[in-house]
Amino acid sequence: MKITSFLGIFLSLLILNGNAQKPIVLLDYYYNNECKKNQEGSSYRYHYIWEDTTMNGYSIWGEIFKNKGANLEKLTTAPNKQNLSKAAIYIIVDPDTQKESPVPHFMQVEEVNIISEWVYNGGILVLLANDSANAELTHFNTLANKFGIHFTNKVRNAVIKDISVGTIMIPSGNPIFKKARQLYLKGICTLQINQPALPCLQNDGDIIMAMSKYGKGSVFAVGDPWIYNEYINNDRLSPLYQNEQAAKELTDWLLKQIPKNK
Repeated sequence: MKITSFLGIFLSLLILNGNAQKPIVLLDYYYNNECKKNQEGSSYRYHYIWEDTTMNGYSIWGEIFKNKGANLEKLTTAPNKQNLSKAAIYIIVDPDTQKESPVPHFMQVEEVNIISEWVYNGGILVLLANDSANAELTHFNTLANKFGIHFTNKVRNAVIKDISVGTIMIPSGNPIFKKARQLYLKGICTLQINQPALPCLQNDGDIIMAMSKYGKGSVFAVGDPWIYNEYINNDRLSPLYQNEQAAKELTDWLLKQIPKNK
């Protein structure tokens, strides 16, 4: 009986220890806080959230993270030192405009300082914007600018009917994408960068994606909510597009940036 109890406790400790070692990927639900009403009139969240399995959600990307050993969490309040301390990766997507939310949460100076300090100490930050008509870029840029990244008002790949307009090719030797070569990104804003940021994908003279090393941490940015379900599981897209492969490679890169002692 004692041996059975000891084995049960030992196995429980192993499970708890295994879960504790898994990196936490924290997805913002505060700056992006869009809601819809169902047929009964009840309000529900949608757009770029883990649990949304429709074209609008990040359920596929979430499964990629989990398959690579990460745990998923969401942050419904403003970031602070306490709620960021447990996260290895923090993703902020498509901050709300006033037309998208009755009371949008704009990025504040205090929050910029908290997030940038978290990155400096080893956090991995992912900034996924949108074109200026669909994302609040002015306040969002106060955070991005800390890392030498600026989301511009220039719109690229405005797909209306011709899906091929959204094609962006990745040249060989890319620091993140080793196998993915043909991507689909629509209605994106371009980037401007200063030190310490570096471009990690350029196309026709525009910076599409950038990375930045800041203290012990790293930042990845692209001017689109990219790799949500619509970009991966969409029958309208040609099988030549390799967004799912790119999502896996980006996930690998992000996880590898986590400091060993994080």
